[in-house]
Amino acid sequence: MGNKDIGMVGLGRMGANMARRLHLKGMKVTAYNRHTEKATELAKETGMRAASSLEALVQALPTPRVLWLMLPAGEVTQSHIDSILPLLSKNDILINGANAFYEDSIAQSQKVEAAGIRYIDAGVSGGIWGLQEGYALMVGGSREAVAQVTPFLEALAPAADKGWLHCGPVGSGHFVKMAHNGIEYGMMQALAEGFAILQGKTEFGLDLAKVAEMWRYGSVVRSWLLDLTADTLAKDQVLASIAPIVADSGEGLWTAQTALALKIPAPVITLALQMRWASQGRDDYAARLLAMMRNEFGGHAVQQEA
Repeated sequence: MGNKDIGMVGLGRMGANMARRLHLKGMKVTAYNRHTEKATELAKETGMRAASSLEALVQALPTPRVLWLMLPAGEVTQSHIDSILPLLSKNDILINGANAFYEDSIAQSQKVEAAGIRYIDAGVSGGIWGLQEGYALMVGGSREAVAQVTPFLEALAPAADKGWLHCGPVGSGHFVKMAHNGIEYGMMQALAEGFAILQGKTEFGLDLAKVAEMWRYGSVVRSWLLDLTADTLAKDQVLASIAPIVADSGEGLWTAQTALALKIPAPVITLALQMRWASQGRDDYAARLLAMMRNEFGGHAVQQEA
């Protein structure tokens, strides 16, 4: 199998579970987190190694080194790369697993590779279930670099030959992950709207949990998202304690912007993104103005805020 040593930088929910899965699959993981107690706690829990600094992390790994960054996209990832680069040796590999915009990854790779370091962009999907089920991995980079990290990809994926793909050159991994998340926005929105319609037909007294459970078998809309929806509705169909606010990670926006740049119609993904913005109150002013327009031209009553 070759080198089994890997450094994991960033131990949030995804990064920590990825480190756990790699360790369980027999990889020699050295974990680092800016808040070093997270790495220490993970090492105590699993038996993997913890590094107290980026310098210690690099020194703990044999060459050619493999470092996988699972950090927030943007400045946090860039600052870590800037700190790590001077510590690395030629042909070491740096994997950026953030939810990054693919054009940013391409620009980032140019600086990294100019220093003689190989760069891979990795789109990672799997969420909190990845530890148990495995992660979907979309990677971009040179054939040589991807071949070198293939044992780690096979360990993280649901199976060695399933759930991961070398998509193409640098940038392609994050590009495919961007489109993946755009599709996810649309699928989630459609499921939510469909169940809202079912819930609104009160005279039928529909049991939404039973409907969702039935759809999981034989239906053309069966999916993992439907499985999770069924689990949610089995626990609570009313959802009265849940605020109607849905965050967006940025991937949906990048997908919509890319569709516009390519002149490819993507109305479902774009509207799903805009519905998330609406849930965050970004259409409140427009809605207030619409209410006042109706009042002005038709004398329609305006509801006052409590």
